[in-house]
Amino acid sequence: MLPETARRVDEIVASAQANGRVPSLIAGVVRDGTLTHVSGAGELPRPEPDTQYRIGSISKTLTATLVLQLRDEGRLDLDDPLHRHLPGTPLGDVRLRDLLAHVGGVQREPDGQWWERSAGMDTDDLLAGLNAGKVAYPPHDRYHYSNLVYGVLGALIERVAGQPWHAQLAKRLLEPLELGRTTYHATEPFARGYVVHPWHGTLREEPRHDAGAMAPAGQLWSTVRDLARWAAFLADPVPSVLDPATLAQMCTPVVISDVDAWTSGHGLGVQLWRRGERVYVGHTGSMPGYLAVLAVHRPSRTGVVAFANAYTLRHGGISGLGLDLLDAVLDREPARIAPWRPGAAPPPEVEVLTGRWWWMGTEYESAWDAAGRALVISSLDRPGATPWRFTQDGVDRWRCRSGSNDGEIMMVRRSGTGAVTALDIATFVFTRDPWSAP
Repeated sequence: MLPETARRVDEIVASAQANGRVPSLIAGVVRDGTLTHVSGAGELPRPEPDTQYRIGSISKTLTATLVLQLRDEGRLDLDDPLHRHLPGTPLGDVRLRDLLAHVGGVQREPDGQWWERSAGMDTDDLLAGLNAGKVAYPPHDRYHYSNLVYGVLGALIERVAGQPWHAQLAKRLLEPLELGRTTYHATEPFARGYVVHPWHGTLREEPRHDAGAMAPAGQLWSTVRDLARWAAFLADPVPSVLDPATLAQMCTPVVISDVDAWTSGHGLGVQLWRRGERVYVGHTGSMPGYLAVLAVHRPSRTGVVAFANAYTLRHGGISGLGLDLLDAVLDREPARIAPWRPGAAPPPEVEVLTGRWWWMGTEYESAWDAAGRALVISSLDRPGATPWRFTQDGVDRWRCRSGSNDGEIMMVRRSGTGAVTALDIATFVFTRDPWSAP
């Protein structure tokens, strides 16, 4: 980062620690897959990139990823009702996708003591405590955040995969992504978590209980260095771990949680925030004595992670801190513009599809992306519109992968002699002549 950007990040972190009255605060900035800047404030403990803090509900992003991996393997479907995998579960026909996005209508917490500050129950007891009364709203009706849901999803992962949630987590995510300092229990060095007295600023250390069956909702510990790797993954996933198309699906809005201003929502396991023209993905987290935030701007592959070791952070909270930091970086340093490079010539059967095309008096340009093996069609009348990227799906058949025609089929029309006469995109016919009839 530029020195002035780093200084601004340091100022925001120092101000948040001082005004928020937290013993220790640390933040990291991720760009293009690399932790480029770390900023810390406070002395209890002195913030370091490899010091663990509890990440709370950021754990849910990893749990959701496990569910999507199982879906990609064909072991479940997002439209499956929960009881298909957990027979006898009295939550009706709530779909897995609704549970992931907090639109299943399930109440926020399990019954009994506050799970975050007490020893956790086992999976059998968690499931035994479910009943029809746990549905607070009709499914699909509205956004209602639920920690309980993610405990249940952890049980589903165990049932489908045949191993406990934490074993699947290590095998599928922590080990492949080399997140060696992301652990189930705290390992030294780790920051102790506190409640700060509002009147005289003294500290009370909070307990660090094992959440048991609720662990998939908020158990994990991590570091700035490790969580930066997870942020980089959410910006640009490793295909061998998660299909990029699957991550894009996770980050697509399922519900708007702020229906008046449309500034926040939820995808499949990730929170979404809108700041101006930008949309950020990630999650916040809290456990007794800890706050955390992860926010990523996927188009620029830029992210921010931050931890505090106090349960409250005045003046904007942990989400405000994360979004302010991300704004500060992107406002000062927009994404680098990739240099143009010469490409390879398209195959002859593709070259005849390039050039100018017309639909209803509107001009389009078709170009070949050799690196991506895609035919890219752009509107010349609307230069800001997302281009349509088509990949070959058979003889004279192409599937769109972006923009307003995403998912649609383009068929190449030919004359009796085999010459290309038109491109038919979902019945919209594009020709070489602006006056040509379909």
